[in-house]
Amino acid sequence: METIAGYGSSSDSETEPAVSYGAIASFKNKLRVLNSTPTVAERDEVKPYDFIAADAKIVAYNPTVEQMYAPQLGPANPFKTQQAAAQKNMFCGFVENTGVSDFQFDAQRKTFHSQGYAEDPTAYASTVGTTYVGEVDKAAKNEGRTVFEESKEKVKKRKREHFGDPSDPEGYKGPWAEYVDQVKTSGPTEEQRATLDEWAARKEPKANAKPDENEKTILHIEDTHDYQGRSFLVAPKDHEVNLYNTDPPEKCFLPKKLLHTWDAHNKGVAKVILFPKTGHLMLSCGMDSKIKLWELYGKRRCIRTYSGHAKAVRDIVFSNDGTKFLSASYDRMIKLWDTETGACLSRFTTKKIPYCVQFHPDDEKQNFFVSGMADKKIVGWDINTGEITQEYDRHLGAVNTITFIERNISFVSTSDDKSLRVWDWDIPVDRKHIADPSMHAIPSCSLSASGKWLACQSMDNKISIFATQKLRLNRKKVFKGHMVAGYACQCNFSPDNSYLISGDADGRCFIWDWKTTKVYKRFKAHDGVCIGCAWLPHETSKIVTCGWDGKIKLWD
Repeated sequence: METIAGYGSSSDSETEPAVSYGAIASFKNKLRVLNSTPTVAERDEVKPYDFIAADAKIVAYNPTVEQMYAPQLGPANPFKTQQAAAQKNMFCGFVENTGVSDFQFDAQRKTFHSQGYAEDPTAYASTVGTTYVGEVDKAAKNEGRTVFEESKEKVKKRKREHFGDPSDPEGYKGPWAEYVDQVKTSGPTEEQRATLDEWAARKEPKANAKPDENEKTILHIEDTHDYQGRSFLVAPKDHEVNLYNTDPPEKCFLPKKLLHTWDAHNKGVAKVILFPKTGHLMLSCGMDSKIKLWELYGKRRCIRTYSGHAKAVRDIVFSNDGTKFLSASYDRMIKLWDTETGACLSRFTTKKIPYCVQFHPDDEKQNFFVSGMADKKIVGWDINTGEITQEYDRHLGAVNTITFIERNISFVSTSDDKSLRVWDWDIPVDRKHIADPSMHAIPSCSLSASGKWLACQSMDNKISIFATQKLRLNRKKVFKGHMVAGYACQCNFSPDNSYLISGDADGRCFIWDWKTTKVYKRFKAHDGVCIGCAWLPHETSKIVTCGWDGKIKLWD
């Protein structure tokens, strides 16, 4: 520095003053205190302008508590309620974590469900003390006790009367003894009781009701017994066909001509059935409320007329021996008749229209029968007592048919609800229910002579076949070609199960081949609807048809 200080100018001019060492030192001191950076405010002094959204999940910096819980900026929604405007972190409210033991949580939860109050979990950290939510008054009354804490007020047990001596069966009350302070409610007055009894009597099903004045019978023949004293119920033995043969014909054939016509009823014929086993008699019911018994062999006369129903008769069925038969009518009555004498033995009613009746096929259970009603029920009756033994109430529509299967252990019922149900006898719960969107109502069913197949007349103009062993639909066996929509036309099998016959709405009778399901023959049988048909059990080619023209015809 001394050298620099003594260094002179290289110019020739000697007038410029020389720079001293002290001046340089003072300049250096000034350079030390000089700060060229501007004044910058610290971070804590700066007002933050970053706002936190109410639904933000992540924050890039560490805000203060005041910033986190500051009121939401912006205009308030005037249409929001106080509950809707409250701060929420889930749909039902604001949930925050709290450290509670499992036992304490269960105790408060059970206390709230049983007593209606619980400790407020948000008040633990406050200095106010323990507060409660729910029924605060009840919590104050119980002093906040939980369900695990014993109540100071013990409930007094009600005292019972003395049990009595166990050795005395009549006087011993045991645990069924009444309470000492038990108050018995009073019953209805005598007038109220009389009114209730009258109302119950109207609702109760009636059996063996008073005989109707219109119940009468007319015998149309004089020779009711033959020279041996046998009545007309006994099948004759002087015909070409053996009516007592239990084996069906070996081969059946198609009928070709009309043999006989009966002007049976003044109005349409509803149904015809043949006498059990022999088939030498025929029973018909009509819309003129009458039932008639006919001969199928010999002179083919009308034997007896049964009158007693006020409206059209819908269904009839013979007992196993043919000595009795049941009739179901639209007058809401089911009547039991004696076939030979024409006397009405019993009357049954549930105040509803019976659509079908069926005896139990077993010989030892001939005093039981079931009836399908219009109120969706199947009612079981006992003829001896005249009382209802069982009710099968599972259908959703009127019950149309009842058919016994599987050695008479079960029976199948069809209904207007487009379903089939299988029931075990005397068990009111169906064990199988068949319902398909493609199914239609089934107004008529027929069981084959072998008992293996059930033919069901469907309202979509076809006959469906079900195997009775497991009641499964045989989709290969579908018989079509006739028109039965809207009519309960009956179908039937030939005795050898080789043909299936049915009537239709145009008065025609159809005969299908069982194996190929082809229509083998169709012919005009009646002027109106051909409602029923039956194949004689011992004949190879004789069938009976009935129609709404009031006639019954025999074909061969």
